[in-house]
Amino acid sequence: MASREGLLGGARVERIGRERITTRGLADAAPIKHLDPVLVLTAFALTAIGALMIYSASFASLRDAGLSQTSLVVRQVTFAVAGLVTMILFAAVPYRRLRPWAPLVYIVSLFLLLAVLTPLGSRSLGAQRWINIGFFQMQPSELAKLSVIVALAAVLSAGKGEARVRHVVRCGLLVAPLAVLIYSQPDLGTLLVLLAVTLAMLLVSGLRLRLLLVLLVLGAVGFYGLLHLGLLKEYQVKRLTAFLDPTTDPARTGYNLNQAKIAIGSGGMHGKGLFSGTQTNLDFVPEQHTDFIFTVIGEEFGFIGGIIVIGLFAIFLWRGTRIAMMSNTLFGSLLAAGIVGMVAFQAFVNIGMTIGVSPITGIPLPFVSYGGSSLVTTYAATGVLLNIHMRRVAKDRW
Repeated sequence: MASREGLLGGARVERIGRERITTRGLADAAPIKHLDPVLVLTAFALTAIGALMIYSASFASLRDAGLSQTSLVVRQVTFAVAGLVTMILFAAVPYRRLRPWAPLVYIVSLFLLLAVLTPLGSRSLGAQRWINIGFFQMQPSELAKLSVIVALAAVLSAGKGEARVRHVVRCGLLVAPLAVLIYSQPDLGTLLVLLAVTLAMLLVSGLRLRLLLVLLVLGAVGFYGLLHLGLLKEYQVKRLTAFLDPTTDPARTGYNLNQAKIAIGSGGMHGKGLFSGTQTNLDFVPEQHTDFIFTVIGEEFGFIGGIIVIGLFAIFLWRGTRIAMMSNTLFGSLLAAGIVGMVAFQAFVNIGMTIGVSPITGIPLPFVSYGGSSLVTTYAATGVLLNIHMRRVAKDRW
């Protein structure tokens, strides 16, 4: 009998082993079966809304300037197609292969940021953030967001779920050069995104509460230094403080904030209707197709339209958080957490600055604001999320 039980036990172990191998094989050989359609459809919906709002925000001013009314929206759709191709590429290659490529990706991003500050860089609106590539202006600081996420995930995954002082120091040494170069452009918004992403990934990596408190104190001291030691330009300080008191800069930052509030408030519950926003058509709100695009949504679709857009972001972040929790590797969880932190921070700050609850920092609204680098980078990040989800081995928890 003992021999029979031993044989049955061995057969059971062998069967379970075959099931595990089969499960792993399905995850690796047919990852498309584990595609997250909700994540993809949410990204598409936000992109479609963004294209519509870009047209609404730009057609009147383009018409008055004698230009094609559809020029910006056509370019945005082209960027969206490029983003879709990028998303497919990032979803197709197993995400584990990103880890050995992390140093190269980081170095390329570093050199691109350096190139921006050379004569190769293009200057606009007092900032030098772009590199002209034919018909396209690339913004390396956008690409730096994803490269930082990959690099930090590679470093923190070595901690095996318990980030120690040495891992925090390594993360600081990785982020610091990019942060200095981005600050030099200047691009305060992207700098804040990098810091938010770093904090999110440190939390997921098992950072102890004591270390977290130390980092928060250092961050508060650093923020105070930026404001009071002359490390920021005057207009940047006014941007950071105007949301507390718009009268500190009534001709510029205060004006932008007041006009944004008027636009959103005038939309009421249901909005004025598509292409019928007076603040939008009369060009009262500056940069309405980029940083302040949420004001178009609020004015033309009202409170209901704004809630729908916020709800779509909530769905995207829910799916991203779910993917981070379902990943069977710490590297995958860290990648997903960094992407979720990036999108969440950008959405919160962008929407918040239009209603006066966060500083005006020039952060685009993911998927929605006009801009090729931002859109392609966000779609690449979405492809990484899909990649992690499709190649999970553990059974679904939700």
